[in-house]
Amino acid sequence: MMQVLIRVESLSKTYGIGEAATRALREVQLEIGKGEMIAVTGPSGCGKTTLLHVLAGIESVDSGQVWIGNAPLHEWDDEKIARLRLEKMGFVFQSYHLIPVLTAWENAALPLIASGAPTGKAKERALEALKEVGLGDKAGKYPSQLSGGQNQRVAIARAIVGNPEIIWADEPTGALDTHTADQIIGLLEMLNKHHGTTIVIVTHDPAVAGRCSRTISMRNGRILHDGGNGP
Repeated sequence: MMQVLIRVESLSKTYGIGEAATRALREVQLEIGKGEMIAVTGPSGCGKTTLLHVLAGIESVDSGQVWIGNAPLHEWDDEKIARLRLEKMGFVFQSYHLIPVLTAWENAALPLIASGAPTGKAKERALEALKEVGLGDKAGKYPSQLSGGQNQRVAIARAIVGNPEIIWADEPTGALDTHTADQIIGLLEMLNKHHGTTIVIVTHDPAVAGRCSRTISMRNGRILHDGGNGP
């Protein structure tokens, strides 16, 4: 029986007020099990990135409930949610969000340093994470000295450095060529299969969605389809 890790009940989110209001999410109901690898798809503006941001506590809930394990994000303040993100979550974005003046290991170590870990231990774990994504020999390089695919690997190392339960990935292959994108999704698959990390990927790419065990299709702020991708 699936152990539910993420639960959403009657979730709605609106931007703006009055005639300018846009309903980004409309009464969304969703459960995601521990250890699943899920793709969230749909046209631009359908609400998929908003859904990811609300689930991750980056944006607030207008109405409804969001549970991460036993944590009620809809009731918690920003400080408690920020702590939960540091302890339980990792993030991978299309544009990497690396700090240009920091080396690969320094970028990878940031979540641990932010959570109060000693620099020495943070560096040790960052170096391990970089080895895990195939960049053990690039730890001292700056983002400008790395390719797009390598920078995304650094971003994945940063995402996994704290051994998170959940990785949120927003268009992680959007800026990459097909071959490099395939490698990045392979890395996420490895984390899912070998570590049991729950992974939620927002993507426009059918090839990426096809690599996930389940696809959620959205349109106009609603979930239209929620089903498996294979046997």
